[in-house]
Amino acid sequence: MRLEKCRKLLQHFQVRRVSDVIWTDEKIFTIEPLPNRQNQRQLLSKDDSMSPKRRLAHNRLFPKSVMVWAGITATGKTPLVFIERNVKINSEVYQKIVLMDNLLPWVTQHFAGGPFILQQDWAPSHGSRSTLAVLEAHFPGFLNKNLWPASSPDLNPMDFSVWGMLEGKIAGKVFATVDDLKAALEVAWASIDDGYLRRTVNSVKKRLRACVKARGSNFEILL
Repeated sequence: MRLEKCRKLLQHFQVRRVSDVIWTDEKIFTIEPLPNRQNQRQLLSKDDSMSPKRRLAHNRLFPKSVMVWAGITATGKTPLVFIERNVKINSEVYQKIVLMDNLLPWVTQHFAGGPFILQQDWAPSHGSRSTLAVLEAHFPGFLNKNLWPASSPDLNPMDFSVWGMLEGKIAGKVFATVDDLKAALEVAWASIDDGYLRRTVNSVKKRLRACVKARGSNFEILL
């Protein structure tokens, strides 16, 4: 199935431009680096169940976090969209907060009536009947389930490159609050330049060809 869809995508990008694709994804960021459990061990007696050390260890194992949605093209970046920790990304939230409130205004300004193609994974909220209706109405030409292969982060620039770069820009920092984390992510996001975006997006077709050569299996050793 993945092999077949990679072939279809290569054919698709002979007609449509890969540079017109808006590559999107979601990722959780935490206010401090996720711990290495081996390095976080503490020897506490049974009577220390409420000790500050134990509470600190618990906080480090479960740091506060925020879900971030974002997208890129070869020529620009969407706004970062922050989804609070207690908000479940169901169809209604995805349609309103992500698609209509943020992505559509950006698309309207960035592409100015020109062609574009939306890529998304097919999480339940992304593929529900009501979401598909929104996509058909406002994002026609999106990469549907017949084109985009499931479980393929190695084909999505957000997954194979962009999130890692964003993480690297805030690496080693501990933030007092989620708002501090958001501010740092905004600064880091703004610093990602168009040259990097262009190179990253242009590598997608090479990855698709490698995926075909690997018969749909892991292909990164071929790059």
